[in-house]
This record gives sequence, C-alpha cells and structure tokens, in this order.
Amino acid sequence: MEWLIVPAAYLFGSVSSAIIVCRLMGLPDPREQGSGNPGATNVMRIGGKKAAAITLLGDALKGLIPVLIAKAMNVDNLLLSCVVFAAFLGHLFPVFFGFKGGKGVATSFGVTLGVTWLLGLVVSGTWFLVYKISGISSLSALVASVLTPLYTWWLTGDIYLTITFVLISSILLWRHRANIQRLLDGTET
Repeated sequence: MEWLIVPAAYLFGSVSSAIIVCRLMGLPDPREQGSGNPGATNVMRIGGKKAAAITLLGDALKGLIPVLIAKAMNVDNLLLSCVVFAAFLGHLFPVFFGFKGGKGVATSFGVTLGVTWLLGLVVSGTWFLVYKISGISSLSALVASVLTPLYTWWLTGDIYLTITFVLISSILLWRHRANIQRLLDGTET
C-alpha cells in the first residue's frame, strides 16, 4: 500500500506551475511563447520576476512535498528514491499537460531539500557560488546538478539515493543540451 506514494508523487509532479501561474496571471501559455519551455526561466521572459518566482516556488514544492510525505511515512530509502524520481519525472513529463514539462532544475532542488535540508543547502550553495562567479544561471544549474550525486553519497552514504541523483543529473544534462552547446559556443546569456 505504501508504494502508492510513487504514482501519487508522479501525479503531484505533473501539476505544471508555469502553466497554472500563466493562466492565473493572464499571461500567454509558456509552451507557446519564448523558449516554449514551461519553466520559471521562460515564465520570467514572458511575465516578469513575480510570475517566475511563483513558478519557481511551485516547481520546488512539487518535488519537496512528496518526499516529505514519504519520509513522514518512514519508507525505506529504495522507496524514497522512487518517490524522488517519480516527482521529478512528473515535472518533465506531466500527464495533465500532454507530457510536455520543464527542464527540472527547480523540482530537482525540491527533492534534494526533501531528502535532507543539508543536501538542499549544499546544492543551492553550489548554484549560488557558480552564479556569482559566472553570472550564467544554466551553468550554475548544470554544475550543481553534476555535483549532486557526489553530495548525496557524501551526506547520506545511500546507494539508492545516489543512483537516483545520477539518473536525475543525467536527464538534466540531456534536457539542457542546447544550453550546453551555447555555453561551448560562448553564446549562452
């Protein structure tokens, strides 16, 4: 019965903060404007900082809340890892919005924070440090993402969670391949 939290985490992750925020604020559908990505960065392009901040918070919460619920249920780390991955996949491939979701950075931060606040703090600290040095948000997200499995192993010592974050980091790199190319070309803003 406790395994039902996995599909529930996926469904919770499938709620698109970007689309809902844009609809509530009378903004265009983010899938049809800007980069076409329903995430906080694109919402900022089409609706400004307030809309982007609400979207970012919503995306992080849909990663955080299922993980906290799973932890409150005292599930083992294998099941917790499945919840982490399900919430993340729900954001990327939301069943409610034609399986076209965001890139996953904010939701991945939410799940790290849910696993342990210290992991979330270290990951966000890495993002912040790289951003202060480079001024490039996508580079900051990529560096933080690549380091997350190492941080996970260091802070938890759990193989299931570490493997889960290796998968999440790999998917984030794949989803950001255009950003990576622009970084290599020196054209990323």
